[in-house]
Amino acid sequence: MTGQRGSRRPDVTTVELVGGVEKRALVLVDHDPRWREAYADQERRIRAALGPAAVQVEHIGSTAVPGLAAKPIIDVLVTVEDVTAEEDYLDQLLGAGYVLRVREPGHRLVRTPDRDVHVHVWEVGCEAAEDYLLLRDRLRTDPADRELYERTKRALVARDWPDMNAYADAKSEVVAAIKDRARWSQT
Repeated sequence: MTGQRGSRRPDVTTVELVGGVEKRALVLVDHDPRWREAYADQERRIRAALGPAAVQVEHIGSTAVPGLAAKPIIDVLVTVEDVTAEEDYLDQLLGAGYVLRVREPGHRLVRTPDRDVHVHVWEVGCEAAEDYLLLRDRLRTDPADRELYERTKRALVARDWPDMNAYADAKSEVVAAIKDRARWSQT
């Protein structure tokens, strides 16, 4: 959810999936050290397109965790001052070759035409953005949670899903437990 503290306009209230639901084959592959450089290329591309409008750019998701199997999709977190002010970032990202996929309350997602990079845009201070970093950092540092997460993903990817969102939703209980342990370990 966005802070809406200084929003230029009300945020959207529904989820818009540009292009509708997409059924895709989901596969996990062993961690590839080249994902780090692939992320670095995307970070440069995003920073060049957005300049100071990109307050934060981070590698998130499983490809950001050495030793963790992942879908070969680079996930990038970008925070902006006001997610409702799409004029500050969206046209610039589209001009850099990304395409809009999701517009929902507090979040926008653009991706590459090849669908191998997802750029998640949230507002600075958004809990969802902070949670992605919390999960990433926990998985990087806790072998037991990393193994649990990979086991869960491997079991789920073997099932048939209508789209990637359904697969992601199926992981939510395990993800919540890992984030709870991460928060608890910070106290």
